[in-house]
Amino acid sequence: MVSLRLIFMGTPDFAVPVLDALVGAGHDVAAVYCQPPRPAGRGQRLRPSPVQARAEARGLEVRSPASLKGADEQAAFAALEADVAVIAAYGLILPKAVLEAARLGCVNVHASLLPRWRGAAPIQRAILAGDKETGVTIMRITEEVDAGPILLARPIPIGPRATAGELHDRLSALGAQLMVEALEGYAAGRLTPMPQADAAITHAAKLKPEDGRLDWRQGAEALERQVRALSPAPGAWFEYGGQRIKVRQGEVVNSKPGAAPGTLLDGRLTVACGTGALRLSKVQRPGKSAVDAMAFLRGYPITAGTRLT
Repeated sequence: MVSLRLIFMGTPDFAVPVLDALVGAGHDVAAVYCQPPRPAGRGQRLRPSPVQARAEARGLEVRSPASLKGADEQAAFAALEADVAVIAAYGLILPKAVLEAARLGCVNVHASLLPRWRGAAPIQRAILAGDKETGVTIMRITEEVDAGPILLARPIPIGPRATAGELHDRLSALGAQLMVEALEGYAAGRLTPMPQADAAITHAAKLKPEDGRLDWRQGAEALERQVRALSPAPGAWFEYGGQRIKVRQGEVVNSKPGAAPGTLLDGRLTVACGTGALRLSKVQRPGKSAVDAMAFLRGYPITAGTRLT
């Protein structure tokens, strides 16, 4: 096992298993970079990111600059004299000076099989598109986002009921394993970065809360994928009675309802769609816990024949 002096750069939960795996593999983590603490909770107190919390618990040096564009920050980065920088969902653009500071450059873990789903939301976009598989790619970072050459990639299937949250956890664990393998092979000269196939590029645009709106004119299968792709956040939703009601689970009902899209077909929250129907099996009102359809209807009745917007 080759022991490297490395800089780790990551911020959210997805990156924590990667940091743990690198420490467990015996690499020397010179510093951990993450985004600055953000206000959170009712009191809006500053809360460290998951990576910062884990790094501090391990006794690692943590740096959280708001930007890496300044000459002083870039000089401090270069002064660490790292063999490689490992990036996992860091969230800040890396200037050219940072990309070139480490001997082996910057190596990134990306939650898709590049070049498919370059961008900010690869897990959600894969489910939305109905992909049968996704995976993890370990790549060298270049100035063009997610366009660098590939060191290693490994696929996993997307199950028919998989949510973005479940897939996130599986890909995070796989990314941790694959990063250790990739660094070993790369440092030893056994892995050569290979260019991506430009003809296969797709882009995973960042999700906005409005992307969660359920359009009943779509087919039931597409809407069921939308529910899973946006679970747990930002959540799929529809409006009724002036409230935004989130749909946490849905089930396709293969029927020809003969009713306009958005029409409630029965007392089980089954909604007519452009094709087929979607049964809303778990829903959530603002400020309330998610409950099954029958419990929801007991406290907030919506009668069959009602047309949802």
